[in-house]
Amino acid sequence: MPIVMGTAGHIDHGKTTLVKMLTGIDCDRLSEEKKRGITIELGFAFLDFDDGSRLSVVDVPGHERFVKNMVAGATGIDFVLMVIAADEGIMPQTREHLDICSLLGVRTGIVALTKTDLVDEDWLEMVQEEVASSLEGTFLADCPIVPVSGRTGTGVDKLKQELGSLMAGFTSRRRSDLTRLPVDRVFTMKGHGTVVTGTLISGDLHLGEEVHIFPDGKNARVRGLQSHGSSVEGALAGRRTAINLQGVEVADVQRGQVVARPETLFPHDSWVVELTMLESSPLPLKHRKEIHFHYGSREILARIYLLDREKLMPGETAVCQMRFPSPQVGVYGDRVVLRSFSPLRTVAGGRVLSPAGHVVKRFSEGVAALKTLVADSSEDILNTQLELAGIEGVCFAELMTMSNLESKALEKVLGKMAGQQKAALFDKEDRRYVSGSLISSLEESLHCFLMEFHARESMKPAIPRSELATSWGRDIPLKLFHLIVERSLKKGTVVVDQQGVRLSEHKVSLASDTALVREMLLKAYKEGGIRPPNLKDALEPTGLNLREAAPVLQVLRDQGELIRINDDMYYHTGALDELKSRVIHFFSDHEEMSARDFKGMTNLSRKYLIPVLEFFDKEKLTVRIGDVRHLRKSRAAE
Repeated sequence: MPIVMGTAGHIDHGKTTLVKMLTGIDCDRLSEEKKRGITIELGFAFLDFDDGSRLSVVDVPGHERFVKNMVAGATGIDFVLMVIAADEGIMPQTREHLDICSLLGVRTGIVALTKTDLVDEDWLEMVQEEVASSLEGTFLADCPIVPVSGRTGTGVDKLKQELGSLMAGFTSRRRSDLTRLPVDRVFTMKGHGTVVTGTLISGDLHLGEEVHIFPDGKNARVRGLQSHGSSVEGALAGRRTAINLQGVEVADVQRGQVVARPETLFPHDSWVVELTMLESSPLPLKHRKEIHFHYGSREILARIYLLDREKLMPGETAVCQMRFPSPQVGVYGDRVVLRSFSPLRTVAGGRVLSPAGHVVKRFSEGVAALKTLVADSSEDILNTQLELAGIEGVCFAELMTMSNLESKALEKVLGKMAGQQKAALFDKEDRRYVSGSLISSLEESLHCFLMEFHARESMKPAIPRSELATSWGRDIPLKLFHLIVERSLKKGTVVVDQQGVRLSEHKVSLASDTALVREMLLKAYKEGGIRPPNLKDALEPTGLNLREAAPVLQVLRDQGELIRINDDMYYHTGALDELKSRVIHFFSDHEEMSARDFKGMTNLSRKYLIPVLEFFDKEKLTVRIGDVRHLRKSRAAE
């Protein structure tokens, strides 16, 4: 995988001159840079080695006014070439650039001691000792210190040899399946249109594919690709890349935005960040302090929310929230740098623990949960992210930005967690997951809800599924609601049938007083026979109104004791069976039956006659044709 080296060091210590001596490429392309003799913007070059390998080079400005440009260039580099002039030694920007590289996670590099042609041997030896001493305790301790002269070329071959050795033993760890290019330049090329450049910090890009300008841009298509001045079909992580974008104007893109595939990054206006305060910082960081926030190639104002303290003291590390004026896109593990307003200097930095906008109350239990995101265990990180996401869950694509895993590894870990009941996939289409603890909590909540429902509505056999969804499940995503019900069904704790959802142990039981009502109603309808009392008359001896007696009537219907003909008429099952038998017997000798025929065989008044005949039609015993009825063929054998 391609390796990227960035320069660092104080202004006028010869970074750009040294890069030109190494590569033959002048990184100062602006007329103002030529005129003033200082680097203002980022410069880019490449260094080829005899074995065919190529080192990408990012040249950064050294002036304190352009530190934001330096941070943009240093983001995504694999190692640093720290440039220190032999005639001046370590200077303020040397130290700040060293701090910035450390905060950005750079862990190795080489020191080039430039302008050696301006000092004598004794001075050079003294400066080397001073530099080595100053670098003790930093990531550049014990690194090679190579004296060079950009004017005479002395030591350049030795430096190139050291760079080759470092590169040969270096393994760049860049994600291969999450394409991101932080934009550091935007311009127009005649005949081509909009071009953006940046370091492809992860993933790959290919001609013709669709991309999106995050966090708030448009979709575009890759019309052309260049890497180190050559046109290419595809670009790999670690390469300096220029993209000719089709479908967007220069005004649509700005430095600091990120080119990525659509629906792979997710903007949020707050992040969870692990911050470390520099020991050299003159003042602590206070809660809610506004600060310059640097990440990728972007600089933005942000406000720091300390969650477990009022101040972050020099040398301390804490998990906190960064809140932005507009949504930003990031990925777990991204490095960030914080610079204060006054004095304008680097004071802290660290890494993103969650770009997902989790908001927790200060000094609450949620703060402890956020701190677990520092863990090295991918499973612990995912478990915390899912628990913090709550009832809405997290889709697979977003989990890729919220963890340190590539897609195949993420699928494997999620599968393992699902097998251990630590995670659950509830939306297969969106690939959305929730935590196992939430699943358990919802299952218990459903059980408690049904217990309360059965206690309150003891005469109802079940709650309709639709009613359950709009009551207990009103705040639960519908697919998650179905999952909880189905899981409870498989476990045998609930039963789902045509009547609805109920606890498996629930049985409709009648209290002693209700049992008396049941017997009184059954007696009234049994004695009524084929001429049962209307409902009001049947209820009168019980002292209950229709609403109060409804559960008892429902139970009698469910148990097959009573049959409802219409709102006011019920028949005892035995009486209705008797009428059915008379009808079937009548058709054994007749082809058709009129209402008069039915009246003749039953002597029922019109009050009963019409409702019962219509009930038989509804029950498909008979079929009405004109003014007469025929026995349905399917019932003729009864």
